[in-house]
Amino acid sequence: MTGCDSMINSALTPDSSDWMRPLGKTGLQISAVSMGAAPLGSMPQQFGYDTPEEQAIALVADICASPIRSIDTANMYGEGRSESRIAAGLKRAGAAAEGILVATKVDGKDGDYSGPRVLESIKESQARLGMEYLPLVYLHDPEYAPDAGFERPGGAIEALVELRNRGVIGHVGIAGGHVPTMNRLIDTGEFEVLLTHSRATLVDGSANELIDRAKGEGMGVANAAVYGGGLLASRTAPPLYSNFRPARPEILAAASALFDLADEFGIRLADAAVQHSLRDQRIDTTVVGISKRERIPLLLAGLAVRIPDEFWDRAAELMPDKSLWVDADAK
Repeated sequence: MTGCDSMINSALTPDSSDWMRPLGKTGLQISAVSMGAAPLGSMPQQFGYDTPEEQAIALVADICASPIRSIDTANMYGEGRSESRIAAGLKRAGAAAEGILVATKVDGKDGDYSGPRVLESIKESQARLGMEYLPLVYLHDPEYAPDAGFERPGGAIEALVELRNRGVIGHVGIAGGHVPTMNRLIDTGEFEVLLTHSRATLVDGSANELIDRAKGEGMGVANAAVYGGGLLASRTAPPLYSNFRPARPEILAAASALFDLADEFGIRLADAAVQHSLRDQRIDTTVVGISKRERIPLLLAGLAVRIPDEFWDRAAELMPDKSLWVDADAK
């Protein structure tokens, strides 16, 4: 099965019967849209804006009162600020926070993904989130330390599996971009959830075969960065794509053509970018970064926008050739 084969036509909204769905074989339930909490870490050097603490805490509380029932964060986001602010927001939300799935990620420090560093990362996240039990933990961005020995005795994977066996964490996932690295680590058979980013969007399908593999092996699948770092959210976004790297001219041209197409149909391309992921039956949850409270109703309203089949057909024709995708030359 490929991305094109698995598309559906109807809009997926919080009123849909499958808004809450299984996350692979983990036994966890997750909402079709998850909140991406990287912006809560307040990283203006990456996102171009600051997220004040009170704004972040109030946002999390509002998420708890919304149909979005899952939050995705990481140890490294804002040097831990994202996790701490999530904890404060959950506390403020009170009973509304019950049933919220919080997923975090273990991060290396200066390329250190050793077993001891994994244990340290978990303890840091437990303290910040105020959670002794972490239901879902990802190994984060392994492509940035390809020689870290993830699979070796005493390495990151062994430590995560041990924590899972001890009941400290519930389930182990892998989150990153570089498809060959993700495939290599999935080969270990220890990962239960795949989170891919920037590689299943309106302008890039690098992760198609990876998602097929994960789904075929019973893994849960999360798709993040569906705006490609902002390129598909606003015409005025910087000319960057995937981890805020300069986009190829052909990708920029495709994005511009997609904005023109969306204008022709009277819809927001940002809404189409999210719906493109939601239409893919292989994807269990679409992770959307949110930094402001007013973005929640705008996002939810965008899910209900009816986008004609003709738009999707023509958008597919604008997909750049796979030789231009992020991982086209990856080894």
